[in-house]
Amino acid sequence: MFSIRGLEHRYGDVLVLRVDQWRASSGEHWLLSGPSGSGKSTLLHMLSGLTAPIRGEVRVAGIDLATVGGSVRDRFRGRTIGLVPQRLHLIGALTVRDNLRVAQYLADLPDDRERVQELLEAVQIADHADRYPRELSQGQAQRVAVARAVVNRP
Repeated sequence: MFSIRGLEHRYGDVLVLRVDQWRASSGEHWLLSGPSGSGKSTLLHMLSGLTAPIRGEVRVAGIDLATVGGSVRDRFRGRTIGLVPQRLHLIGALTVRDNLRVAQYLADLPDDRERVQELLEAVQIADHADRYPRELSQGQAQRVAVARAVVNRP
């Protein structure tokens, strides 16, 4: 499913992440743990194509993320990767329902309203579908972010 080789990332002169080699196949489960500031989020951002490595190769589903352009990489991520970031990045001007629908749109997928409703029910937030993120508790917003991460069946 993904492979990493010779990966490095720095913020300025500070090396924040180094992974010599890591490979995970479809169906495998991994736990990524470490202290705050150890590079966990940076690594996840690289695996999702949100951050480019300074050195090395990141391949996901056979695609070298460094070789595909921004909009192609964004559509690939939208169709292939489900990520719930620490900061949820819900779009404040959109309702809960539309935050899920926009994920389909940005991945260039059809508007599947049944899928959106199914997920809102699954995370027990369907009764808040017409609310805006600012009207949700933190826990409710997290459930919306989880639903958004899987709406495209990554």
